[in-house]
Amino acid sequence: MQLPVYMDYAATTPVDPRVAAAMSRCLTADGIFANPASRSHIYGWQAEEQVEKARRNVADLLGCDSREVVWTSGATESNNLALKGIFEACGYEGHLITSVIEHKAVIDPAIWLESKGVEVTWLEPDANGIISPELVRNSIRENTRLVSLMYVNNETGAVNPITEIAHICRDNNVLFHVDAAQAVGKIPVDTNELQVDLLSLSAHKFYGPKGIGALFVRRPIQSQLKPLIHGGGHERGMRSGTLPTHQLVGIGEAALIVCEQLETEMIRIAQLRDNLWEGISDLPNVRRNSSLDNVSPSHLNVCFSGAEGETLMLSLREIAVSSGSACTSATMEPSYVLKAMGLSDEDAHSSIRISLGRFTEREDIEKAIAHIRTVYTQLISSTD
Repeated sequence: MQLPVYMDYAATTPVDPRVAAAMSRCLTADGIFANPASRSHIYGWQAEEQVEKARRNVADLLGCDSREVVWTSGATESNNLALKGIFEACGYEGHLITSVIEHKAVIDPAIWLESKGVEVTWLEPDANGIISPELVRNSIRENTRLVSLMYVNNETGAVNPITEIAHICRDNNVLFHVDAAQAVGKIPVDTNELQVDLLSLSAHKFYGPKGIGALFVRRPIQSQLKPLIHGGGHERGMRSGTLPTHQLVGIGEAALIVCEQLETEMIRIAQLRDNLWEGISDLPNVRRNSSLDNVSPSHLNVCFSGAEGETLMLSLREIAVSSGSACTSATMEPSYVLKAMGLSDEDAHSSIRISLGRFTEREDIEKAIAHIRTVYTQLISSTD
């Protein structure tokens, strides 16, 4: 059986072979396997050295101090730590601003905070899936404690104007958290330039292993963040738990590779994405669910109007794509992101997220174009 072409890089990326090789050296007795917190022998010292090397690599990728990188199990935990940690520190009092198109890893903690008494404002995007700076400015109150918005939307690839929003937050003495899970490794993410206070990321979105990530916490506000996990005071008291040396070596190696080739990869992947769109854009009633600008180079969200969504997904057997976020892909509900952008239930159901990455080649694009054209033409012909 020939496997379909993988075009779901927004859901997860395969581990880069260089990352896997580095990780494999940290698992067995002849490698660097020890607990990094073991300070009484050389095994622990070697493990700690590798962990701190990885921390520096991630800090270099984010343009921050290594002491501002807090290890977590991934962006979901990072988002929870950012939102719950900030509001627990102030007794669950105050006001949170977020949006209706965030990942569930932000939406669900925000709903939980509402149940604790936190006031939450839910911003609506424009037709291109963008949250405008002016909308944020107009929503800030005297008791606003935190703004939490994603950098790149996981479904559409829409890129929010984070720098402008950060300036508004700074001017109003409001903390700003950014879910950058879909941004890190795909576009430049420099915390000094962005001037954000907290930023979440996951290794498996940029060719590292699953189950590891980080939360950037700007040093002046670290005392304002309460931990979610207690038990040993690891990570300067912000996140307890034995550090997984092999996974941290993996995220460090993945970060190093991104630093070396991000610029060229952005250009290459964007060109492949554009070639794919050019190859299917002339099909009847087919349109992009985003603007041509302000979009991640790897994302292409397309509405195949007139084709029933489930049938379309089942018919596209030669390419591995999704109908939206991986965390909600098992449901039959239309995308809440696309609906918030103004799409009807029918058009949201008929939309497909195609996402490209490091191992996508030109022949994959050619195969995808031919397959999509054939399948879609057959589907709309059968409904005439």
